[in-house]
Amino acid sequence: MKLLLIGYGKMGQAIEAQAVARGHQIAGIVDPTRPEVRISDFDASSVDAAIEFTHPDAAFANVMECLRQGLPVVCGSTGWLHHFAEAQALCQEQNGALFYASNYSVGVNLFFHFNEYIAAKMHQFGGYNVQVREIHHTQKVDQPSGTALTAAEGILRNFPGKATWRNEPTEAANELAIISERTGQVVGTHIVTYSSAVDEIELKHEAHSRDGFVLGALLAAEWLPSHRGVFGMKDLLGL
Repeated sequence: MKLLLIGYGKMGQAIEAQAVARGHQIAGIVDPTRPEVRISDFDASSVDAAIEFTHPDAAFANVMECLRQGLPVVCGSTGWLHHFAEAQALCQEQNGALFYASNYSVGVNLFFHFNEYIAAKMHQFGGYNVQVREIHHTQKVDQPSGTALTAAEGILRNFPGKATWRNEPTEAANELAIISERTGQVVGTHIVTYSSAVDEIELKHEAHSRDGFVLGALLAAEWLPSHRGVFGMKDLLGL
């Protein structure tokens, strides 16, 4: 495959290394450090798929430009989902292909799957309150993390009584607390805790490296060109 990398930070560089190891070709790299290279320089004749990992302020414009250029785009940037409906609309208008996930790790997406199941069961038996905690490195810009938000949305759909989330501790019964911590070089840890007067249950995912995220993004990029529409990890993994 010919891949266009948009963003050349830690994730972009890791994706490049694994992509080449899997036999793919890097058709171009778009990054502020390479101002001479633009998304508009590429189209479906020169690129099979684009992989976008940048910054919340840049991601939406990058995704829209890819769709206008007819490029299937895999986006892993978080913090821009208030514009997601616009991206979906353009994708449908262009008969394009957009793949978005807040986290591309296969393990994390199993975590999301189990999270929804557990939320429904815990509410069914009653007596528990629930909280989400996320821990990341100090360079992570968005807060809460996209992964924490996805976990929170899964809880809100399956734990009646929790109507919204708050990015701090809360005593309100209808609010789900998401606690964000930024420390050291932590790749990403997410913990869902159910507490009652008599016990505590935790569902935890801890990433040891970025390799799981990178592999998931590449699997998505390999899968996407033969599809049209808007997709996520549930589609790729059949969850």
